[in-house]
Amino acid sequence: MAAANSGPLVLRASDADRENVIEALRNGAAEGRLSHDTFLHRVSIALRARRVQELTDLLGDLPAPPRQAPVRGREFVLRAVGWWSAFTTDLQAAWQRPRQARLMLPRGDQTVLRIGRSPDCDLTLPDPTVSWLHAELRRTGDGWEVGDAGSKNGTRVNGWRVGSGLVVRPGDCVTFGRTALRVVDRD
Repeated sequence: MAAANSGPLVLRASDADRENVIEALRNGAAEGRLSHDTFLHRVSIALRARRVQELTDLLGDLPAPPRQAPVRGREFVLRAVGWWSAFTTDLQAAWQRPRQARLMLPRGDQTVLRIGRSPDCDLTLPDPTVSWLHAELRRTGDGWEVGDAGSKNGTRVNGWRVGSGLVVRPGDCVTFGRTALRVVDRD
């Protein structure tokens, strides 16, 4: 891993970042601000993008959407009711959705956290899709790295399959088999 002062911070693109950019491209194509061929080309680039900057570059030359006339009277009321209905539906769905379990990054002198179904692991996950010794979370300098320990069902970070090691940060989603955990810092 590179030293902290070795250069600019490069942010990894998440699936949510990709979805947002693809949605903006889709809207641009639907509004006629982007040709169909350009849309298809940029979506393929967005799906392969590894860094946030690559995604940002895809929207840099996209013309701004046309300004809409202000909404008045009955149309305003209908839009407001539609917005409120969608908002309350989304809020209710979010409230009923189970909370994602958290993986809290260890503090102190611990440098390796073993994860698996074995009671000897530091983090025991009672899921049959998790291997006996599934993965390890290792301290690397001032960060943490997760590495798969040869598990059958794999380890993923934000949907990306992990091999020998991948850096994890607070906010990342780490999946061991079918068990998904949100990485959080103790602070």
